[in-house]
Amino acid sequence: MEALALDNRGAFAEVYERYWYRVFALAYRKLKSRETAEELVQDLFATLWHKRAQQTITQLDHYLLVAINHRVLGYIRANRVRTHYADYCRNLLVETTHETEEALAATDLSAAFQRGVALLPEKSREVFQLSRLEHKSVEEIATRLDVTPKAVEYHLTKSLKLLRTYLREFLVTVLPFLLFIH
Repeated sequence: MEALALDNRGAFAEVYERYWYRVFALAYRKLKSRETAEELVQDLFATLWHKRAQQTITQLDHYLLVAINHRVLGYIRANRVRTHYADYCRNLLVETTHETEEALAATDLSAAFQRGVALLPEKSREVFQLSRLEHKSVEEIATRLDVTPKAVEYHLTKSLKLLRTYLREFLVTVLPFLLFIH
């Protein structure tokens, strides 16, 4: 270690040859990745060389094994954070995409519904709007429009049947899409 502190490259080569395999084996056993273990070992020895003048190491083998253990744990922690963040981003993207798709489908359905209501015959449209949009009872509608409750029921049935027909094409193309979102 004294020769290493004095910039002796031969001493560094001796330290490297003597300890690299033990340090690599420990890293590989924990990581199960040859490339990552090699990278961490190279980084450890590079740091040992760059800080050779500042360090006072008494037990080199113990120092190297503890240092590689710390690097392995740091790598595992950083990799876990990266993995969790990537999963979070993927899930956020999927949720955002579904929310956007659902909002667009709801807007399209609303527009199709409004077009369908506009296509209803005048009297049926009026009865439908009073019943379904203003929540009036059959009796209230009959009184307001001066028709019989049976006529109100007829117009409601007619408007619902027509709306189903108007919206069938929309529902056939959009409903399967909406079912697969969830």
